[in-house]
Amino acid sequence: MLTAADQTAGSAIQPTIVLVHGAWADASSWAEVIARLRRDGYHVRAIPNELRSLAGDAGVVRAFLDSHTGPVVLVAHSYGGAVITNAATGIPGVAALVYVNAFVPDEGESAFQLAGADSALAVPDPTTVFDLVPSDLPPTPASDVYLKESAVSGPFAAGLSSDEQGLVYATQRPATFGALTEASGAPAWKTIPSRYVLGLKDQIIPPSAQRSMAERAGAVVTEYGAGHLGLLSDPQVVVHVIEEAARDIAAG
Repeated sequence: MLTAADQTAGSAIQPTIVLVHGAWADASSWAEVIARLRRDGYHVRAIPNELRSLAGDAGVVRAFLDSHTGPVVLVAHSYGGAVITNAATGIPGVAALVYVNAFVPDEGESAFQLAGADSALAVPDPTTVFDLVPSDLPPTPASDVYLKESAVSGPFAAGLSSDEQGLVYATQRPATFGALTEASGAPAWKTIPSRYVLGLKDQIIPPSAQRSMAERAGAVVTEYGAGHLGLLSDPQVVVHVIEEAARDIAAG
């Protein structure tokens, strides 16, 4: 934990932690992580991910980063990983990327593509796991995609209590079909050091897919026995990895 003296001495290089949530969530999904980071003396911002289009979502995050002074550890969960991969490209203030059960696309790849055939969401009939708004098939890029309650209480929120799963289902924010299928641009991880928190029980982005993406990006990998929402079920592991990245920056 940082002491007051540590914070004063290192205030010039102490990075801000910027958190970007994934699909079917909002910034409150980082609540347990935020509380721990703040107790340890870090300045934290959990910013909105609009979930409308990959390029547009990345643009919103990029605008925030452009307005920030000082080094940043940019952290993302799930679809948010695709967003930060695009948002941070060419921004010198972003000193580290941390991916938490997240997509790490290369140019031309989409989130749905990277989830792979072993994902619990890759089913022959998507209406068994998704509610579409409007409900017309096939979905258009503008169609809102919600998770059915059975998909939340099953693979998506595995590891949480039934009450927590019910809250995730009730409060989920939809992503558009277009955002989840849009091709990624030039990736920030080719020039920015990265870390990856890999959930060994993840049924949404299977561990093999996570490992492949992390290794391709040259990320330092930390494995933990969590499902897709490990930021809620095992926040201390996530915090530990974020703080490792922050200490590396502070150490120069």
